[in-house]
Amino acid sequence: MKGELIPYKMLSQDAYSQSLGVKILDCEIGSCKLGMTILKEMLNSMDKAHGAITYALADTAFGFAANTHGKYAVSIETSINHIEALEIGDYITAEVTLDLQKNKVGFNIVEIKRGNELVALFKGVVYRTEKDWKK
Repeated sequence: MKGELIPYKMLSQDAYSQSLGVKILDCEIGSCKLGMTILKEMLNSMDKAHGAITYALADTAFGFAANTHGKYAVSIETSINHIEALEIGDYITAEVTLDLQKNKVGFNIVEIKRGNELVALFKGVVYRTEKDWKK
């Protein structure tokens, strides 16, 4: 299966990301850009987007990009730094800006932005299995 098509297959099987309204904006080998809008259901008790929302979007972009190399890839470590609070109606994107692949392990950085403003920074380590993606 062509690597840049794998994220579309993954999203079609990802009920959680679909429920958040995640859309693929761009996808290439080693890179993926996703977008979504903050909804009322995503707010915490302070009327700000729950941190899990930016994490979920970044984690999905990370997973999609890691799998574009053609092998099933699974995360083994991730972290996120929240920089700015998000509010209902904010449109955010998550884009993989670093894709460093070694034999079995890959390292990725995902920038989460509101327009041009960086609102969170996600780092992930992925393990690539021997299993190939098939149509």
